[in-house]
Amino acid sequence: MGLVSRLYRGETSFPLIHKRKTFYAISVALVLICLASMAFRGFNVGEEFKGGASFQFPAKGVSVAEARTVIADLGVHDPTVQTVGTASGATDLRVTTGPLTQPQIDSITNGIAAKFQVNPNDITESNVGPSWGKQVTNKALQGLVMFLIAVIIYISIRFEPKMAIAAIVALFHDLILTAGIYSITQFVVTPSTVIALLTVLGYSLYDTIVVFDKVEENTRGLAGRSTQTYSEAAELAVNQTFMRSINTSLIALLPVSGLLFVGAFLLRAGTLKDLALALFVGLASGAYSSLFLATPLLADLKEREPQYKALTQRVLARRSGSVAKSGSSFQQRAAARAAGTPLPVAATADAAEEEGDPVAVPPSSPASGAGRRPGGQPARKSNKGGRPGRPSGKRRR
Repeated sequence: MGLVSRLYRGETSFPLIHKRKTFYAISVALVLICLASMAFRGFNVGEEFKGGASFQFPAKGVSVAEARTVIADLGVHDPTVQTVGTASGATDLRVTTGPLTQPQIDSITNGIAAKFQVNPNDITESNVGPSWGKQVTNKALQGLVMFLIAVIIYISIRFEPKMAIAAIVALFHDLILTAGIYSITQFVVTPSTVIALLTVLGYSLYDTIVVFDKVEENTRGLAGRSTQTYSEAAELAVNQTFMRSINTSLIALLPVSGLLFVGAFLLRAGTLKDLALALFVGLASGAYSSLFLATPLLADLKEREPQYKALTQRVLARRSGSVAKSGSSFQQRAAARAAGTPLPVAATADAAEEEGDPVAVPPSSPASGAGRRPGGQPARKSNKGGRPGRPSGKRRR
């Protein structure tokens, strides 16, 4: 709990920008794994996209494996069987097949009623053609393209084009990871999955904009100073918004976790699984990409600009000069101590100022005037051993 409390108080910082190559490697590895799975395993798309028929009926204690065997015996090639919950709390079996004609659908419905001893009126059937799935896919792609164009225009006007590039890269990173999880787990891709993906894009963009707003605040007028580089200012911004991003992500993930683990796995509501998995993976990857990918990428892009290249050189030169000065004073002081010879007062003061030691300045002679009281008059010379500042002899009346 010590680390958590320090994070909330802002007493701990992480070198997120400094170690950006490590996070780049992690992101690239995850993206390559997801792309490889999508290329070789593909997706388990629902009948809404590839076309087909579906049958839903009361399970009555029949397992998924038994139902798959019975449906295959009815002449259906490679059926997909899953359990779904109902409003009454009962469990149904949902069977999806390839495209079927109406006589085939009637035959399978009668076979299900006979094999599983259910009323034919309790069997819900639907038949979807492949053209409907193509329309859904095209509309989803059109919405995605329009969304990306709007994002690029908004961020370029509100912030700058390089921030738009970093944000778009983070969005594609989240999309690929979410789609790759569906390919790896072979969850069914339905229209609910498409809706969840579009929702993930909005959330990922929101988290990135919050971080970029703080980066812009910290880097405003930075090129005219020599105190820190752009990467250092961006890293400060990331650490300042770190706990806000974590809190926002946790609050968003809690209800989604309820949908995924409680609704889909415990209550066996299969339709919720299509929506919840995309939301869960997308929200988690969006929180990661905004902190560990988008901002480091922005820092790399900005460090290539001539003004920030010059700023980096000035900052490094200033720091190297300070280190060299400190090292020279320390070496001079150490050599003098070893030889037993006193250092000049200026050198001793410089070394002590850099090392944090108190300076003991030797008293100066009265003739030099170094020991005068500020604002006081110079002392007069003594005459013949008399009182200082007054001539010897009798006082005039």
